[in-house]
Amino acid sequence: MKQGLFVTLEGVDGAGKSSHHLFLKNFFEQAGYVVIQTREPGGTPLGESLRQLLLHEPMYPETELLLMFAARQESVQALIKPALAQGKVVISDRFTDSSFAYQGGGRGFAQERIQTLADWVHADLQPDLTLLFDLDIDTARQRLTAAREADRFEQEQAEFFARVRASYLDLAKQHPERFIVIDSRQPIAQIQRRLQRQLIEFFSNKGIKLAIS
Repeated sequence: MKQGLFVTLEGVDGAGKSSHHLFLKNFFEQAGYVVIQTREPGGTPLGESLRQLLLHEPMYPETELLLMFAARQESVQALIKPALAQGKVVISDRFTDSSFAYQGGGRGFAQERIQTLADWVHADLQPDLTLLFDLDIDTARQRLTAAREADRFEQEQAEFFARVRASYLDLAKQHPERFIVIDSRQPIAQIQRRLQRQLIEFFSNKGIKLAIS
């Protein structure tokens, strides 16, 4: 049985993560994997209910942080760990790096407090690979879909997202063994051509040969 792989997608709102979901799913399926896609907050029935609260209901920052980890706990136990144990690839749109970036960098919570929650919820689980889609804040905000009502996070000021972006880039420097930083200013097709090469090289360096059909 293949080794399960846990891949996470990160970046500020508007950085373009969602543009690459289908590409990544097809990439790993061509390598012979069964792929499970999920998102945070969400991914499970309870997680999706918490998502609606987190994105649309006013709350204290402490409540926001705790609800994020409540949804994450449900996802880790009910979805992510079982899929990895079956040798599948799990692609998650956001994971705990988002908490360090948004609730840590954005809201100003101490990194140690967030790490305590992370150790409690998934001390034995870390992403094998994190794709950080990086984009300057002005461009990211321009890309946010104007046709729908912005959620609580998308309504934050540019200074908030500047702190979030800086936190993400710091995380990438702290964990170069699992981060690939992607310049999201490039055209999608160009990003995906380069990303395919990077994925093959990244996993090859970890002893995992991806034979793309």
